[in-house]
Amino acid sequence: MNAEYARLEPRTVTTGLEFPEGPVALRDGSVLLSEVRAGRITRVDPDGAKRTCAEAGGGPNGAALGPDGDLYVCNNGGSQWAKRAWPYADPGAIELLLPLGAEPGACIQRVDVDSGRVESVYAACEGEPLRRPNDIVFDAEGGFWFTDSGGGTSRVRHATGVLYATPDGSRIEEVIHPLEMPNGIGLSPDGETLHVVETRTRRLWACSLAGPGRVKSRRLLATIPSGGPLNVGGCDSLCVDARGNVLVATLGSGGVTVVSPAGEVVAHVPLEDPMTTNACFGGPDLRTLFVTAGATGALVAFDGWPVPGLPLAFG
Repeated sequence: MNAEYARLEPRTVTTGLEFPEGPVALRDGSVLLSEVRAGRITRVDPDGAKRTCAEAGGGPNGAALGPDGDLYVCNNGGSQWAKRAWPYADPGAIELLLPLGAEPGACIQRVDVDSGRVESVYAACEGEPLRRPNDIVFDAEGGFWFTDSGGGTSRVRHATGVLYATPDGSRIEEVIHPLEMPNGIGLSPDGETLHVVETRTRRLWACSLAGPGRVKSRRLLATIPSGGPLNVGGCDSLCVDARGNVLVATLGSGGVTVVSPAGEVVAHVPLEDPMTTNACFGGPDLRTLFVTAGATGALVAFDGWPVPGLPLAFG
């Protein structure tokens, strides 16, 4: 591993979260995040204190600030939950909290972070209901890309993909279809490449854009390695740094995997939590990486990240 990444150590910001996801760092040093199991949006202060920002219901997941200052949330509708010892039912095993199945009510929500008001903006596209909206990123023009991971059973899955929409509710369209359980999504520093990762295949795609909501080509950038005690792997959400490196939150081999714009795996920064779900940059110089840890219900931070984060369009 690159020595700059090898020296990093996680700092616990807070614990006691119910399957955290969707972190969004704010200018005052606090972090907004989704608690998927609890169905709420929570603000975590720099000292670790937690305050409920909004009751979203269902299963709020990836989130991003829009041009109007509101928070846009991918709500998967909710799940049933099960517990499993990881990796084996031995003393000292980590107890994983796992979502099972899908409940109706998936949508894109608009959340007023000051008042806590929540409203649904989109619940369907071209007559097809959204299945499990997962992660979201705004472009400079004020529209947003989001993934729909789909639902189903162990034998059958809905074919889903990547959609583009505007926050005023006037436009939504499916742009990339099909993908196999698309999850994390993010834009390159120049805004001309959209990165999408698939959970189960661990494939990271680079999509060249022809404009807002338009893809002209797609190529496989990398396959994220598996790992951990059972040598299994999956990919959750992602973020992008100022050099265009893609940071993928990994499952099984818990942590953050860094992939260069050329597709080289630069580093894997491990966490003890095998359900590392998402990450975002914050701090005055965007060198603090905040990471959500689903199994242990924690928000952790890596201070002094080697490359500053990419400023988000409306972050």
